Amino acid sequence: MALIAYLVLGALAFATLSDQRIRLLTLLILAMFAFKSWVRRKDVIHPDGDRESE
Repeated sequence: MALIAYLVLGALAFATLSDQRIRLLTLLILAMFAFKSWVRRKDVIHPDGDRESE
């Protein structure tokens, strides 16, 4: 869900921001948040880590 939200925000930012530098900075920040969410998705799905046998 979060990655879809970042995609929608990125599309809206690309369509509405006219200044190229602000648009690029906004898309870069959204990409960093999306990457962090993608990397940390396993922690959300399995909050206990690899200790499934306990």
